[in-house]
Amino acid sequence: MAKQKPVLNVAFIGHVDAGKSTTVGRLLYDSGAIDPQLLERLRREAQEKGKAGFEFAYVMDNLKEERERGVTIDVAHKKFETPKYEITIVDCPGHRDFIKNMITGASQADAAVLVVDVNDAKTGIQPQTREHMFLARTLGIKQIAVAINKMDTVNYSQEEYEKMKKMLSEQLLKVLGYNPDQIDFIPTASLKGDNVVKRSENMPWYKGPTLVEALDKFQPPEKPVNLPLRIPIQDVYSITGVGTVPVGRVETGVLRPGDKVVFEPAGVSGEVKSIEMHHEQIQQAEPGDNIGFNVRGVSKKDIKRGDVCGHPDNPPTVAEEFTAQIVVLQHPTAITVGYTPVFHAHTAQVACTFIELLKKLDPRTGQVIEENPQFLKTGDAAIVKIKPTKPMVIENVREIPQLGRFAIRDMGMTIAAGMAIDVKAKNK
Repeated sequence: MAKQKPVLNVAFIGHVDAGKSTTVGRLLYDSGAIDPQLLERLRREAQEKGKAGFEFAYVMDNLKEERERGVTIDVAHKKFETPKYEITIVDCPGHRDFIKNMITGASQADAAVLVVDVNDAKTGIQPQTREHMFLARTLGIKQIAVAINKMDTVNYSQEEYEKMKKMLSEQLLKVLGYNPDQIDFIPTASLKGDNVVKRSENMPWYKGPTLVEALDKFQPPEKPVNLPLRIPIQDVYSITGVGTVPVGRVETGVLRPGDKVVFEPAGVSGEVKSIEMHHEQIQQAEPGDNIGFNVRGVSKKDIKRGDVCGHPDNPPTVAEEFTAQIVVLQHPTAITVGYTPVFHAHTAQVACTFIELLKKLDPRTGQVIEENPQFLKTGDAAIVKIKPTKPMVIENVREIPQLGRFAIRDMGMTIAAGMAIDVKAKNK
């Protein structure tokens, strides 16, 4: 069996018409991840619907409704291989109503590709481009590449490319704390295939990497083995002859048989007898491993989904209350003190109350624009104080980022996303 390439999750972000889906379709097709006959069928379908040129986008937009509307709705996961990585693409919709999917998408990403239309140099940066980049930053994505797309529409002009690159660097990336000198800006024409996988002959002036080569320059995510152990529990089984077996994914730290462990907020502790992954016993579990582990001294009724397992010398933090930075994605009216929606953090779902609105921030720059605002509405970014209605584990995002992020849901939709920046612990 060949050694598996490391997996890299890459979010594709940017405005609705910048050509994201086409770029992704082209990446998949030119790297051999799509059957040419499928593409031919989609090409005919696109022509019949009067959408010639949309065939690459159709590869990603496989929901029928999306084809009719020509808009990406859900986050589609697709895989392809570069020389260095197996890449999982998180295609993030550019459309306003679908920004909630963007959150679920981007929070899993190790890196992002921002796709922009070179013609935006004339009109200015699209609001959605700003919003997606702000979210990428809020969600902790540090590595980015930029595809300056639709170069064929400006006759592959180096001058237009430079204008767009300068505008993005100065008006957006630097403002958000990214260093443009460390970012690849790739001039592409996805529909034609220029500089996506194959180097373009139309832009001999460009000496940098193609989009695929830029992806291979990203660093793989580091396994956070040196952080304290945290395993959010997904399920708990009681297996005859074995005992209690919690199941979950190791987010941080390392677990070994013989370890003493504690589950919070349940407050119960036990000893790990054995660890199993893919039905095989293993001697050590690391971040990213989905495991079942047999614990002595804990019964099935003591722990449940949403609890987090850690070591007793640095137990998971049970929050009395916490301060968070959030972005309000959509809310029919306004968020005020006393509002109690459901917070989704790791595997926990707990109703939490807004007890103070501390500061309203400019979503583009993160600067404070108002102290103690009366309410927050769609589009606002803010710092707020939150009190869980029942015990829950959440960590300071600066200490254990994997357990510091959350989404807020109410009325069947994602209202906001955010991260805990300060946690007042009950148990420390």
